[in-house]
Amino acid sequence: MNEVDELRRAMRAAERADRNGPDLAVIMREGRRVRRRRRVAGTGAVAVAVAAVVIGVGGTVARSRAPEPPLPAPVATAPVVAPTATADPAPTELRPRPVGAVVGSGIRYGADERVFYVVPVDVPELPGVTIGLAAGRRSPAGELTTDYLVNDVAGSDRRPGFHQIGYDPQARVPSAVPVPTFGYFVGPAARIVGTVDGRHVEARLARWSEDPRLVIFWFDPGVLAPGEPLDGIVARDARGRRL
Repeated sequence: MNEVDELRRAMRAAERADRNGPDLAVIMREGRRVRRRRRVAGTGAVAVAVAAVVIGVGGTVARSRAPEPPLPAPVATAPVVAPTATADPAPTELRPRPVGAVVGSGIRYGADERVFYVVPVDVPELPGVTIGLAAGRRSPAGELTTDYLVNDVAGSDRRPGFHQIGYDPQARVPSAVPVPTFGYFVGPAARIVGTVDGRHVEARLARWSEDPRLVIFWFDPGVLAPGEPLDGIVARDARGRRL
């Protein structure tokens, strides 16, 4: 009788002793006896491989799976380096396209002339503001250079009255192309007069070709130095009434 037969005999004996299930104590005792006998076997004896058995609580016998091979040792890898983000190319400066006619002022900087023109603007939080007024220069070839742009920061760009007024941003620094004080008025203005240091200075006017209600005005640098703030400004109609 070999060792497997002896183990089976022990299991049958345990089952006869207790019909409710195998007697684990008997099986373990018989198993130890078999293992002891195997250990004292003579040198050179060939060991017989016996599959291990697992006894379930309910008496079910299941064969264990063969041991899984060990996982391979981790291999050192170089750290992953994210690609360096490249900077986007600098956006090309856009030149505002005039809406309507360009108004010449007669003020010159060498061969260039100071001009004013309306341009479209996009202010998402201000749906009522769609245009701005630019002070630029026009070359003899007709090329425009925008120096300064003003637009409303609230309400509507067509409400009656004065809108944003532009002053030379470099008033304290001498400039080769100073920007005259300028702006626009919506309404039937025939005269626009400013006050500075107690004296009155009159602006030059031109109506916008796309909407004659919009009156563009500017002050000649000879009567109002660029960048000098006004103390007050009024508009009057053709009859001299204040608007």
